[in-house]
Amino acid sequence: MDRSNNSVNRREPYPSNEYSTNNTNSQVDFLTKKTNESHLEQEEESTQSVERIFESKEVPTWQSQLTFRAFFVSFILGILFTFIVMKLNLTTGIIPSLNVSAGLLGFFFVKTWTKFLEKSGWLKQPFTRQENTVIQTCVVATSGIAFSGGFGSYLFGMSEVIAKQSNEDNAADNIKNPSLGWMISFLFVVSFLGLFSVVPLRKIMIIDFKLIYPSGTATAHLINSFHTPQGAKLAKKQVKALGKFFSFSFLWGFFQWFFTAGDGCGFVNFPTFGLKAYENRFYFDFSATYVGVGMICPYLINISLLVGAILSWGIMWPLIQDRKGHWYPANQSDSSLHGIQGYRVFIAIAMILGDGLYNFCKVLGRTLYGIYFQIREKRAGSVLPVGARGSPIEPSLSYDDQIRTELFLKDQIPTWVAIAGYVSIAIVSTVTLPHIFHQLKWYYIVVIYIFAPILAFCNAYGCGLTDWSLASTYGKLAIFTIGAWAGAAHGGVLAGLAACGVMMNIVSTASDLTQDFKTGYMTLASPRSMFISQIIGTAMGCVISPCVFWLFYKAFHDLGVPGSEYPAPYALVYRNMSILGVEGFSALPKNCLTLCYVFFLGAIAINALRDAVGKNKAKYIPLPMAMAIPFYLGSYFAIDMCLGSLILFVWTKIDKVKADAFGPAVASGLICGDGIWTLPSSILALAGVNPPICMKFLSRKDNIRVDGFIKH
Repeated sequence: MDRSNNSVNRREPYPSNEYSTNNTNSQVDFLTKKTNESHLEQEEESTQSVERIFESKEVPTWQSQLTFRAFFVSFILGILFTFIVMKLNLTTGIIPSLNVSAGLLGFFFVKTWTKFLEKSGWLKQPFTRQENTVIQTCVVATSGIAFSGGFGSYLFGMSEVIAKQSNEDNAADNIKNPSLGWMISFLFVVSFLGLFSVVPLRKIMIIDFKLIYPSGTATAHLINSFHTPQGAKLAKKQVKALGKFFSFSFLWGFFQWFFTAGDGCGFVNFPTFGLKAYENRFYFDFSATYVGVGMICPYLINISLLVGAILSWGIMWPLIQDRKGHWYPANQSDSSLHGIQGYRVFIAIAMILGDGLYNFCKVLGRTLYGIYFQIREKRAGSVLPVGARGSPIEPSLSYDDQIRTELFLKDQIPTWVAIAGYVSIAIVSTVTLPHIFHQLKWYYIVVIYIFAPILAFCNAYGCGLTDWSLASTYGKLAIFTIGAWAGAAHGGVLAGLAACGVMMNIVSTASDLTQDFKTGYMTLASPRSMFISQIIGTAMGCVISPCVFWLFYKAFHDLGVPGSEYPAPYALVYRNMSILGVEGFSALPKNCLTLCYVFFLGAIAINALRDAVGKNKAKYIPLPMAMAIPFYLGSYFAIDMCLGSLILFVWTKIDKVKADAFGPAVASGLICGDGIWTLPSSILALAGVNPPICMKFLSRKDNIRVDGFIKH
C-alpha cells in the first residue's frame, strides 16, 4: 500500500499515501509471501528447478502474451481495484498491496474462460503464466494511478473544499477545483515519463546488478505456483474463500447503508467504548475493509497506529485542549488550523517529514554504496551495459538463471525508443502543463525533467535493494523547492502541489516498472509484453481513476470535510506542506512549532534506534510514519486493523497452514466486497435515493431533552 495518501503504492502495500510510499514496500509484499510460503518450501526441497518444471511448456512469443482476454479481464479488475484504492485514499489513506488479489483473480477469471472454451472446443490458446503476469501488471498499473494521481493528496489539495480548511492562501491563484477534463489531461502527460526513463537501464538492474526486488520476486513465485497442478488446486480454494468473504463484506456494507439517513448516523458512528471515548475518536466502526487491511498489514504497523492514536487522542490533544484560551483563542472552532486542528495537522506533518528525511538519506546512501560496490566489482575495462546491448550469458549461472537471462535479453526494447519517448513526452508535457496550471511555469517543468531520470533511477535502484519506494518523499521535495521558487505572490502553493504530482508520477512508475521487469524475468514474460502491459494499464488508469474520483466527488457532497464519510485527510496535509514551503511557519498556533521540532527529531531518533538495535529487537519499536497517521484522523481505523491482526493471530495459533494459505484470500475478500459497495452507494446518492433510517446514539441527558422536545 505504495504506489502510497500520505500512502501506500502502487507497491506500497500498507499505509498508502504516506507510509506506503515511504516504508511499506519494506514489508516485502507480506501477503504474497504468506500465500506462497508452503510452495516455496516445496520448491526448495525439490531437486528440480522451477524452469525444469515448465521445461515441456513452450514459451509464447511476446505478441502472444498480449491477448484480448488478458486486457479485458485487466480492465474489469482495474475498475474494481480503482474503487477500492479510491475509497481507501479518501478515508484513511492506508492502502494494502493488491498484487495477490490481482494475480489470483486474474488467474481465476482467465482459467474459467479457457476451461469453458476448452469444453466447447473453441480454445485456440492455453492460459500461461506469462499471460497471468501481463494481467497482474496491467491491473496494478491501472489501480496504481488512483494513488499516484493524488486524488487523496496533492490533486484534491488544490480544491476550494480543502483550501477553506487551511485558512491560508485561499486566493484564486492557489485554488483549482476538480474537473474531469483537466485531470485526465494532466495524468496523460505526466504518467508515462517514468516508464521511458528506466527502460535503458533494465539490464543493469535485473541482469548485471541482480537486484532482489522482493515484491516482484514474491509475485513471480505466486504466479509460477499457480500454474503448477498443486498451485492451481490451492488457487481455486483461495478464490472460493475470497468469494465467500467478498459476498459477506458487500452485503454487510449494504445492510449498514439502511441506517445512515443523516450526519453521524449508522454503525460507523457506534460508540463502542462509550460516548466520552467516541468524542476522542476511540470506537470500532464495523468496517470490513479495515479489518481486512489489518489482516494483511504486519502486526507492527497496526500496533504502531494504535500507539500513535493513544499518544495523540488519548493524551496530547486532551492536554492541549485544556490550554484553550492560552495557547490558542478560545473562540476558535475545532476544525480551525489556528486552534487544536493546527496541532493535529502540523505535528503529523513533522513526523511524516522526519521519517521521510531519515529513510530518504538511508536508502539514498545504500543506493550510492550499492552502485559503487557493483561498479568496483566489474572487471577492469568493462562498461556498464544498457538495455539494447547484449552480453554473453555467464556459464556459472544456475539453469533457471540461464534460461531467464536468455529470454530476458531476447526481446529488446531499443534504447532509442526509450529516449525518443521520454524527450517527446517531456516536450508535450512542458508545453501542456502551463496551460493546465498557469502557476507552473515551463522552466520549472524543464528543471524537474532534467533531474527526474536521475531520481527515477535512484528510486528504482533503492526499491530493488530495500523494496522501499520513496515516491512521496521526492514529491515533497518538489513541493518545497518549486513552491518556494514560485513564491506566494505567484501561486506558489498550487505550483508546489502540481510539481509534486509531476515528480511523484515519474519516480513511482519507474520503480513499478522495474519491479514488473523482475516479475517478468522470473516468469519468462517478455520485457516487451511487460512494457506494453504497463503502458496500457497506465493509460486505462488515466481514464478510470479520474472517472471514479468524479463519481465520488459528485455523489458525496461533503467529500473532503472533516468528520464526513470521506474526509480525504492527506489532501489537507499536502496543501499545508505547500503553504509551509511558500510562507514558512507564521500560521502555526503557540508552541506548535516547538512540538513540531520535538516530533520531527523524535521520528528521526526512533528510526535510528530501530536500525541500531537490529531486526530482532526493532520489531518491538513502533514505526513513526504509522504513528503519525492517527494524529489527525483518530483511532477508529487502528482499532479495526488491530482486530484484523487479532483474528489472524488467533487463526495462526489454531491452524497455521490454513491461516497462511487462506488469510490473504479472506482479507482480500473483505476489502474487495466493502470497496465495491461504494459503486452502488454512489449511484444511489447521485439518484437521490436516501437511506430510510438514522441510527444515532445520545447520552441519557440529551435523550431526555429530545423526548421532552418531541412530546411538546
